[in-house]
Amino acid sequence: MANGNVTTGKAEDLLAEAARWRDEGHKVALATVVTTWGSSPRPVGSQLIVDDTLRLQGSVSGGCIEGAVVHEAQAIMEGAPPKLLEFGVSDEQAWDVGLACGGTVKVFVENVE
Repeated sequence: MANGNVTTGKAEDLLAEAARWRDEGHKVALATVVTTWGSSPRPVGSQLIVDDTLRLQGSVSGGCIEGAVVHEAQAIMEGAPPKLLEFGVSDEQAWDVGLACGGTVKVFVENVE
């Protein structure tokens, strides 16, 4: 897969791909949707993997949320601790960040060891 391309897949497939990337010598981070409230493009359990070349697979949301998650994943791959990210918006701001009708999404981002 080319850098920057995002595809969706089953959790087992994503974890297997993350393991392959690690076996190739890459740093890898895993982001998982752990809570949603209101509008959310992806359900709880949705995952995104990111490696140190910014190769992506899966999805946790879209819009600005996904970009913020990738940014945080980069910091975690460089040694920052795992982090629980919370994104919440009003209906008026919802379209700007990719949540169609407002809502809250919590995403846990961690290193793949």
